[in-house]
Amino acid sequence: MRTAQLTRETGETEITVEVNLDGSGQSEVDTEVKFLTHMIELLATHSLFDLSVRARGDLIHHVVEDTALALGAAINRALGDRAGIARFGHAVVPLDEALAMASVDLARRPYNVIDLKIDKNGIEDMPREDIYHFARSLATAMEATIHIIVHYGENDHHKVECGIKALARALRQAVAPDPRRPGIPSSKGVI
Repeated sequence: MRTAQLTRETGETEITVEVNLDGSGQSEVDTEVKFLTHMIELLATHSLFDLSVRARGDLIHHVVEDTALALGAAINRALGDRAGIARFGHAVVPLDEALAMASVDLARRPYNVIDLKIDKNGIEDMPREDIYHFARSLATAMEATIHIIVHYGENDHHKVECGIKALARALRQAVAPDPRRPGIPSSKGVI
């Protein structure tokens, strides 16, 4: 089973994460930041990863950043050498008036393009810049290339939510076993 547990403790935060890539979308999430908790629950539900995340910290920014780093590192660890996975995934997801696209490459090349088109200074209890920072930190720690593009929408909550759902669906495809390729999914022979 592709699982990982990770604890990240700094002078600013205490984060504990458990990941099961072959789960059913169950989650137990408590981050003290309501919108962050919501995003991680969405990620679990639509990726079908089982996620347990507990985060405590001094500031919202530190909790968001360290939670993303711990979650990304745990997913990275659960992927192991990445042999036998599809590697790539993509999804287009609507939510009412909003539409988002996400594309993922799990090739250990951390890079991201995140365009959520958030108009306000934040959503619920999470500042706008920290929503972007979550996605970027997740991509870095996961060692993944992640693109999330919101094409349009009027409601900022809907735009971010469909972006996270698209990311979850893309990750679900990318981590899926590829029965036609049991080895490393790269012409180089390594990822």
